[in-house]
Amino acid sequence: MTEDVQKHSVHTLVFRSLKRTHDMFVSDHAKSISLDDESHKIKMNAKLKTEYGAVLHMPVLKEGKDRVSHPGGLQQSYSQPGDDPEYLITGTHAYPSGPGVALTADTKMHRNPSEGGIHSMALALPPSQARQDVSRTAASVGDIHHHAGAASRSHPPSSALSLMEGGGTRNSSLMRKAPTMPKPQWHPPWKLFRVISGHLGWVRSIAVEPGNQWFVTGSADRTIKIWDLASGKLKLSLTGHISTVRGVAVSTRSPYLFSCGEDKQVKCWDLEYNKVIRHYHGHLSAVYDLDLHPTIDVLVTCSRDATARVWDIRTKANVHTLTGHTNTVATVRCQAAEPQIITGSHDSTIRLWDLIAGKTRATLTNHKKSVRTVVLHPRQYTFASGSADNIKQWMFPDGNFIQNLSGHNAIINTLAVNSDGVLVSGADNGTIHMWDWRTGYNFQRIHAAVQPGSLDSESGIFACMFDKSESRLITAEADKTIKVYREDDTATEESHPVNWKPEILKRKRF
Repeated sequence: MTEDVQKHSVHTLVFRSLKRTHDMFVSDHAKSISLDDESHKIKMNAKLKTEYGAVLHMPVLKEGKDRVSHPGGLQQSYSQPGDDPEYLITGTHAYPSGPGVALTADTKMHRNPSEGGIHSMALALPPSQARQDVSRTAASVGDIHHHAGAASRSHPPSSALSLMEGGGTRNSSLMRKAPTMPKPQWHPPWKLFRVISGHLGWVRSIAVEPGNQWFVTGSADRTIKIWDLASGKLKLSLTGHISTVRGVAVSTRSPYLFSCGEDKQVKCWDLEYNKVIRHYHGHLSAVYDLDLHPTIDVLVTCSRDATARVWDIRTKANVHTLTGHTNTVATVRCQAAEPQIITGSHDSTIRLWDLIAGKTRATLTNHKKSVRTVVLHPRQYTFASGSADNIKQWMFPDGNFIQNLSGHNAIINTLAVNSDGVLVSGADNGTIHMWDWRTGYNFQRIHAAVQPGSLDSESGIFACMFDKSESRLITAEADKTIKVYREDDTATEESHPVNWKPEILKRKRF
């Protein structure tokens, strides 16, 4: 009785043939590699140099001197292309290194590099590279496998070593380190320095002039007031808006002040005549914020009509209408680098805009609640956004998420950051939190008392800003006052220590 032979497809047969070939020629990973005297000697030399390099110059034993002189010869031998070290590092897998290599009886078996082989390669670096700054990131073992594998296909062994520039000098630095949270930088605490009264309504916006002589505030009493920064005295009041003034900005390129309000108006004031010289018409609802482009004569405003508009300052032309948000656009910021415009909205998204095309470059949807404020870091290519869920930090140009700053459990109306890495968040309940930008450590919390005669409910921060010297923090508040804070000169690291507990799990993935 004949059995039916099962028929297989060509694909299956080819695959089985490949598998048989692979099983025949691949090294047996279950068996440990036998200890080789030469490899052991190389490993001990590497360990000796990395662990005890600092004391090898001391005249203790002749044997010690021999060991010091040996690695130089090792480096020389490794740099010659004709050499044949025990473990050929040709890739991270034990297969022939290139396509079309025929397997014959004479084919040399390529095994994965051992730890000793890796350490000996690290040792063979030139001394100048070995003494590199410790702060440079050390290459992990995986990187060395990868670099060495790439190098063997296209470079002689000497150039393979030159690819490993990132390797540190410590033996442990070649291993992958456990994740750690960097320790926050110490910042002196801030204290209330001056309270300025004069407005008859909520103070909604602040701008400091480029020369740092005065600053300007916009209020719900429909006025714009200019104050002397040094003394806190009122210099000038400007009237013209017929509703709350929600945004003010002072130009660095011309003697102009720009303001916007809930009356849908955007005004340009000439500060030489203290008169309105231009209006920018187009928004269909209240205008909530505005910002000036730092390098070109362009003004960007955002509104409750869910749009941001780009205006030519001189001609008053509406260059672009940036549409895409589905709710009130609460905040807008401009910068010289791409993306040149950033908006935050009550639809809980942040959009990065291409100014030339007038289109969205990226939409960031991580926030769960309205984004009322965005701030750009003055030195780094990063920014932060504030919402009722938390504060998030992002990386330009694509808006890659960096970290969450959680703990300010309130509606965050405003953010400010200075060059020292102090991030300030001001909330609707009147609290101010101070953060270390790099680590997200909350080093101070302030809740200033409301102005006498005000209700406790009139405790709220609507805007805050550092002056140009970054030594003063000015806040606009719901008790109709402007409060000025400064660093506490008497504080030291001993009197106000950093109460820091590393939380590795703190950095959420979204």
